[in-house]
Amino acid sequence: MSCVAAAAVLAVAAVAQYPGQVAEKDKAPILRAVGVLEWTGDPGKPKKARLIPITIFADGQLQDGGVYMARPQPLGLSSEVQYILKQTGKGIGLFNIENAGQEQGVWVGYGKWNAMPAPKPDAPKPIAMVDENYDDRPVLHRKHHADDPAKPGGKDAGTKDGARDSDTPTLHRKDSADNSDAPAPDPDRPTLHKAKNTSDSDSDKNKPKKGKKQEDIGHVENLPEVTDPDRPRLKRGKSNGGNLEVVPSLMGIPPDMQQTVAVSDGRDTPEHPWVFHWANHDDELQTKAKLEAAARTVLGLDPPPAPPTPAAKTKTVHAKTRLTLPPAPAPLADEQFRVFELAYGAGATLVLTAHTDAPEKEQKFVTLVAQPDFYGGVQILLKNVTDARHLDDSPRLRLVDAVDAEADNRGELLFEARGATERHFVLYRVLRGQAEPIFTSAPLGFVAVSD
Repeated sequence: MSCVAAAAVLAVAAVAQYPGQVAEKDKAPILRAVGVLEWTGDPGKPKKARLIPITIFADGQLQDGGVYMARPQPLGLSSEVQYILKQTGKGIGLFNIENAGQEQGVWVGYGKWNAMPAPKPDAPKPIAMVDENYDDRPVLHRKHHADDPAKPGGKDAGTKDGARDSDTPTLHRKDSADNSDAPAPDPDRPTLHKAKNTSDSDSDKNKPKKGKKQEDIGHVENLPEVTDPDRPRLKRGKSNGGNLEVVPSLMGIPPDMQQTVAVSDGRDTPEHPWVFHWANHDDELQTKAKLEAAARTVLGLDPPPAPPTPAAKTKTVHAKTRLTLPPAPAPLADEQFRVFELAYGAGATLVLTAHTDAPEKEQKFVTLVAQPDFYGGVQILLKNVTDARHLDDSPRLRLVDAVDAEADNRGELLFEARGATERHFVLYRVLRGQAEPIFTSAPLGFVAVSD
């Protein structure tokens, strides 16, 4: 995925910089950055935006992208680093880092959202010309020997022993010294003359003279803002010549803020969509209904059981039967239901997030990660339940997206754990019927909601 999410971006790090595992000489070490772009406005034309570095995969380990090689800004926020913005694994744009700064003690990057480059069209295939008079039947030719008689009237009749085949073409070298038999030139034939180059005399002056060895001249250019020669280099985007076109910085968490995954990798890797395709639409609806029922149960939204029906009197002759309909299920506010295929050939991984339809200070939040089981139900792998009064102790999990953070062609689930006064990001790996956290970022202290 060349600059292309994916965005593409990290280059080879010096082996001496990493004291851990040493890669083979013919293989470049994997260096991959994952971030989250937060913005307001329309996709592609944000009003305000910032990029938060989440992880950097280096030396086979996930490092905190917010502090990794911060000198002073983190490596993932170096100038002109390019990220691929992804949605369910598909690239939706590029974000070029122009500069970086701190918001309430946390490093964030600022830059510009660019469109994905158009795919290069395939080269037109050459059109084969067909000769209608061409006969593709094989023709056999007899090899001539030295004692074979020469063909009468052939071109080789005058050759020695008649050994040369009359049909064999003969190449003759033109003798410039003997032109006595050459035909006279045609006076009406046009003649091409080479124009005299007036700059030849000037260029000859700059040519090195024979016998004098030309001195080797080395050119040295200073790299901007680089002080450590062993610092890993990131794949840089196109420079705009110093004319920064940076989107205004985003402060706080406004109600209309949107998030998307950003990936930066120096290697060109193909896109890996994480969307799961159902065999039929009915299976999707039934699975979603079962997961919604599980969410209502953990939120305490199930209706109370109906009172028992009193026994009918034996003397009653005509009993009136009333048909009572079950109450409508309680609504789930701000519900999001997404299904992922986190590896090729893997089953469905379900994610549902919602909260109760109540005033803000009385809301309850739920996040469920599940997978369908063999009996037609759903198996809950992760359950996060909290309420507005206990967000500091138990923050709510908000799904960002699926992302391949370890460059192993397998997706992880990236969540934002949002509390009342701070937040952080968590990566979950879903494998063998379990959902386990594999990375938790440092707390980010700018959770205050702003307009």
